[in-house]
Order: sequence, then structure tokens, then C-alpha cells
Amino acid sequence: MASLHNFDASQVDPAVSFEPIPAGKYIAAITDSELKPTKTGGGKYLQLSFQVTEGEYRGRLLWSRLNIENHNEMTVKIARAELSAICRAVGVMAPRDSVELHNVPIEITVGLKRRDDNGEFTNTIKGYARRGGGGGVPARPPAGGPGGPAPQLAAAVGAAGPGGPPPWKR
Repeated sequence: MASLHNFDASQVDPAVSFEPIPAGKYIAAITDSELKPTKTGGGKYLQLSFQVTEGEYRGRLLWSRLNIENHNEMTVKIARAELSAICRAVGVMAPRDSVELHNVPIEITVGLKRRDDNGEFTNTIKGYARRGGGGGVPARPPAGGPGGPAPQLAAAVGAAGPGGPPPWKR
């Protein structure tokens, strides 16, 4: 037997389903970012956590992983193009730290993708645009998309952005 230390289920909200949300456009903001090593250890990826801020799926989390350091040049090129799309959507063209991208509501285009490991569907972010549409930029540009120098980003950030609390909590 294991002691549950006087646990009372009536005092805790039950877990919610982690089924993917339907494909479509959502207002969301980056709430967390972290630079992590790749599985092989030969590079690093920037993991961005997006939280849906409006509508039926408010509060749901989605993630984007950008391989900003990798031996494969095309992988880095794609990641830089996606980071450029995010920067344009939040209105910060030359961030020095990924926290500068936090807590700015933007429009994300969400799709569904079948996982290779178990065949289940998962969400993927396919594009980013300023809130209210206009200027949408696909997350995965065609080959030969924009490149440029990779900005130096902080390894682990999680504090509220420069403006204090997220806009949906003001």
C-alpha cells in the first residue's frame, strides 16, 4: 500500500483530455521558451510553448520546436525561417532573448499530423500571423526560404514578458 497523504479529490480539478484541438486558426501567446539539447546531442532546439488565449480551447497548450543548432543546414534554415515568422507576428524583429517573444497574442494556424511512433494524431503549428490576420507566414517555408544569422537566445526562460503579466490576465 502507498500513503496518499490525506488526498481529497474534491479539492483538486480533474485532469483534462489531451486530445488534439481541431485544425484551424487560434489566438495564442508564447508563455515559455527553453533551449534544449537534441536527442543525439549534436545540436540544440528552441522549444516554444504556446497557450491558446481565446475561444473554446482557451488554456490549451501547443509546442513548436525549432532546431536552431544542427549539423543539417536545411534543418537550421527551416528553423530560422520559422523563428523569423514568429518574430514578425509578435513584432520583435531582433530579439536578444526568447523571453521578448512571450505574452504577445498572435494568430497561429494549427494542423493535425499523424505520429510515427503510435499512429495517433497530434497538433502542429503551421503558420504565424499578427493578431487579426494579415501578414501570415507559414511555419515551414519551401526550400530556399529566408535564412540569416541565428539570434542568440537564452537557454531557459519562463518569466512573464517585458510587459508583466500576460495580456489575458490583465
